[in-house]
Amino acid sequence: MAALTLLGAINQALDQKLADDERVVVFGEDTGFEGGVFRVTAGLQKKYGEDRVFDTPIAEAAITGSAVGMAINGLIPIAEIQFDGFVFPGYTEIVTHMARYRNRTRGRYGLPIVVRFPVGGGIRALEHHSESLETLLGHIPGLKVVMPSTPYDAKGLMISAIEDPDPVIFMEPKRIYRAGKQEVPEEMYRIPIGKAKVVKKGKDMTVVAWGPIVREVVKAMELIKDENIDIELIDLRTINPIDEETIINSVKKTGRFLVVQEAVKTYGPGAELISLVNEKAFLHLEAAPARVTGYDITVPLAKGEHYHFVQPERIAAEILKVAKF
Repeated sequence: MAALTLLGAINQALDQKLADDERVVVFGEDTGFEGGVFRVTAGLQKKYGEDRVFDTPIAEAAITGSAVGMAINGLIPIAEIQFDGFVFPGYTEIVTHMARYRNRTRGRYGLPIVVRFPVGGGIRALEHHSESLETLLGHIPGLKVVMPSTPYDAKGLMISAIEDPDPVIFMEPKRIYRAGKQEVPEEMYRIPIGKAKVVKKGKDMTVVAWGPIVREVVKAMELIKDENIDIELIDLRTINPIDEETIINSVKKTGRFLVVQEAVKTYGPGAELISLVNEKAFLHLEAAPARVTGYDITVPLAKGEHYHFVQPERIAAEILKVAKF
């Protein structure tokens, strides 16, 4: 067992599936020779050759459209979009073909595709480089949408995504690519898509987050540790499908619910989760469900970026508000 970063865990998962199944191909802008902007695919082209790990033109629609054609013809494509904001040019192929193929063939055929890309802010990047697209992709029937928060989860979820018979959007939080290491088994293992993780059990309040925000919630909990609020922290891990059972069972136990997301507030995943809690655990609530989110603005450029993001102090204040309702 080795200590890996989140980036290293994804690289190991790709490496092992390339070795395990000759149908797997990895491609995208600078994905081959350079190993990607963040070096997530570093070393893979040298090991497996240009036929299986290769660079593409700067053409996201061609990348996602080619993935559809490859999957129809028996390959298992893993397509990289260089940055989150570059998904938009490839969105047509994702929605009109990739997500609909199972329905279009009346359930007879799926498209085993992984579309992976770095997501979110935190690296003081340019415009179109810091988007949180959970709503845009999680809203589409036929797509599974995943965002890991730890190296261990990243590897297990990536292997499950590659082996899934239908398309999976794999969002990689760029600001925690190298934010610490975790022991990760060297052998292949799988984490089920659609299953949340209870990071910490508690009895007073349920807090749900995913991706890099899980760490911010942990920091917030440390800020108010003297308040003796026993929080149950759930890492959603999968945006779609949502693990309703884990969330509802937790809220029925705690009676209080808070969701924290980096994405903008309006129409975000937090609203969906609050609706879910209201529909299925309303009579167990002792306080109104709440959310802490990014603001309804375009992500600011470098100097103002941190004002947009959810800070531990904001999370801590909302936890206290819900707890004392």
